[in-house]
Parts: sequence; C-alpha cells; structure tokens
Amino acid sequence: MFTGIIEAVCRVQGVSAVGGGLKLAIEMGKIAQEVKIGDSIAVNGVCLTASAIKQNNVEFDVSGESLAKTTLQKLKVGSQVNIERAMRADARFGGHFVQGHIDAVSKICKTQKEGDFWRFSFAVSDEIKGGLVAKGSIAIDGVSLTLAEIDKNNFIAAIIPATFENTIFKNYKVGDSVNIETDILCRIVRSQLENMLPGKTMTFDKLKEMGF
Repeated sequence: MFTGIIEAVCRVQGVSAVGGGLKLAIEMGKIAQEVKIGDSIAVNGVCLTASAIKQNNVEFDVSGESLAKTTLQKLKVGSQVNIERAMRADARFGGHFVQGHIDAVSKICKTQKEGDFWRFSFAVSDEIKGGLVAKGSIAIDGVSLTLAEIDKNNFIAAIIPATFENTIFKNYKVGDSVNIETDILCRIVRSQLENMLPGKTMTFDKLKEMGF
C-alpha cells in the first residue's frame, strides 16, 4: 500500500529484456541503502518488488502483464521515474490509499500554466470513467492528486508548484502517456452498489431511491 506522496525522482540505469518481461535497474541514491530484497516500491505508480540491490541501484523484474498494461514498457536508460516505498504503519498518512495496481494508461490532452500553478487535462477511457468522482482522489504516475473537473472525454488535475517540481510532472508534454489508478474506495463503493442493482446502470437518481 502506498500514499501517492513521491519520495524521489530517480533515474533508470538499466533496461534489459528477460523471458517475456523486463529487468529494470534504477539508481536510488540513499533510498537504496534502506531497501531490502522483497520490498514493494512504486515506480511511476506501479507496485514492483525489489529483486536485487547493487550499491545504489535497485533492480526489479517486470512481468509481461505489467508491461502490457502500464507505461513501464516505454522506459529507457536515462528516463526519470517517480519513486515511493510502501507506507509504514507508524508513519503519517499524507495522500490517499494507492495500491500500485494500474487501471489504465491515459494520454495528456492539454497543459495550462496559471501563475505558479498548472492544470493538466487527461483523456477519460472506459476503464476509469466509473472510478472518477469530482473532488475525489486519483493517482497519476503514482502521484496523489484531486480531480478538479470531469467531463465525458477528459478530467483535469490542478498541480501545485511543489508537486510540479518534485515529480516527473515537470517533464510531461502533451501526448505523453501516464499510468492511472482510480481511488480504491470509490471502486469498492461502486461495485457494492452495482451488486445491489445487477444489470442496471448506477445513477444519482437510483442512489436517491436507495436512500443515499
């Protein structure tokens, strides 16, 4: 489990194909000194397991399934990635519940600078539209953000200066692909409600009929 609060932006040091998957080496500096083999680490929002540690480099084995459903397949030597270690039970919880299980890959449709702040617009796909709630949470490449606006085709996230400067948001361009994980709490509630009304589309009117 993660929180969506990025610890560091790190650099990919090695990428090699192995048996239908990928071996990924990431230079993590001081963080690597605290990592143990078997630890869970979110790389651009994807939960991976540390398989080897060589000085300041941490290695991961990425399955073909993860490559097919995330942007990790596009990483190359020199790529920058968002890094977050799994949350500790005795630590402050700063973002929202992030599993590291990607729902879909989305594209950046538009970026707009407003003073020191930014607004990023992302494409809405069928895989994620049921998990989007205005003012709710979303993880974009592992970054915990609030959904500012949602319409049929796009959703917008407002980015504060600290998030922009301390994550790979500063590298994004229109057309880039990003990993999306919707809020697990929203997905659970929606799933439970749909089980109560099998075969029917959940709407606000139906929720009112049910007393919500």
